[in-house]
Amino acid sequence: MAEAERIIGTPDTPDADREEQERADTEGTAAEAGQPRGKRRIAVLFAVAVFAYALDLISKMIVVAKLEHQEPVEIVGDWLRFEAIRNAGAAFGFGEAFTVIFTVIAAVVIVVIIRLARKLYSLPWAIALGLLLGGALGNLTDRIFRSPGVFEGAVVDFIAPKHFAVFNLADSAIVCGGILIVLLSFRGLDPDGTVHKD
Repeated sequence: MAEAERIIGTPDTPDADREEQERADTEGTAAEAGQPRGKRRIAVLFAVAVFAYALDLISKMIVVAKLEHQEPVEIVGDWLRFEAIRNAGAAFGFGEAFTVIFTVIAAVVIVVIIRLARKLYSLPWAIALGLLLGGALGNLTDRIFRSPGVFEGAVVDFIAPKHFAVFNLADSAIVCGGILIVLLSFRGLDPDGTVHKD
């Protein structure tokens, strides 16, 4: 009797093993599919950051070489001018007494974005964080390498709309990235690609 039960029970064992193996293969395939997608999003983040940073850096080099200590250049009458100024404060000239604090904040933002990139699976979030990273790096470069000293350097601003503060391309990237993050949050899209509705 025991022998008969053993013989009857043996066909079930391969089926159970097969199901478990198929489940493991499915989970492994999903994980492998997620990894390349995550890597692509990280690549997009850093590509956007490099583009924003390079554009800001090149524009500031041109401004310092051609516009500093010169008369403002009118682009659209007096509604938009290019005027080189040095800003020791935050974006759009606010808080000039806290240059070192803003420098530390920019450095912390960069570290947080880089750490968050490991869990990034959303293309819109990759673009938004890339803009933030590129803009933060652009202004942080000024804070470190420009006068009057390390971590106290004045940022080069040059875009001067009428009745508005003077700013630069790094400021624009930061603002655009921030607006995009707010929109994504309202839509319930998380950096890891999941969508939730409250």
